[in-house]
Amino acid sequence: MTVSSRSPLLGRVGLEMSSDRAFLGRVRRLRNVSAIALGVIFVLTVSTLDAAWPISLALLLGWLLMPIVLGASLRRPEVRLLVALPATLVALGLVAICAVALPADPLARAGWVSITAGITLGGVLGAWFWYRWFPVPSALDAPYSTGRWILIGAHVALVVVGLVLVVVTAIG
Repeated sequence: MTVSSRSPLLGRVGLEMSSDRAFLGRVRRLRNVSAIALGVIFVLTVSTLDAAWPISLALLLGWLLMPIVLGASLRRPEVRLLVALPATLVALGLVAICAVALPADPLARAGWVSITAGITLGGVLGAWFWYRWFPVPSALDAPYSTGRWILIGAHVALVVVGLVLVVVTAIG
């Protein structure tokens, strides 16, 4: 797939779905970071919450599948379309935590809400930039544009702040 190609599912396909060498570095980093971050989220869920098993299962499957899909997409970029599956599993698991399994501690509650907001923002950014389900303004079209880095920074900050709040309350 080239940068200017079209897909029936995606419309115009950007660099994010290509085999461009420069972008593959970002996919590798995302694979590695997701393996760690989603693992931490899963471990915190099972060790600090009284969450129903389907919530834990969704988070476990999302944690296992995300790095597998991203890793496979390094050789076959079209596999990146499957990132929606683990992303959806994790987002649904976290939304379920917010709906039915938030802890009583206000800081821990804020942490889980922040994690959920950060992961949800990441999913929206993926749908917007990678899948192009929404029009991408020219200022945000380039994967390394300042505007994109700001949005990615907000996504990461929400997740990291949430993780810190949950961990701090867990170790008490």
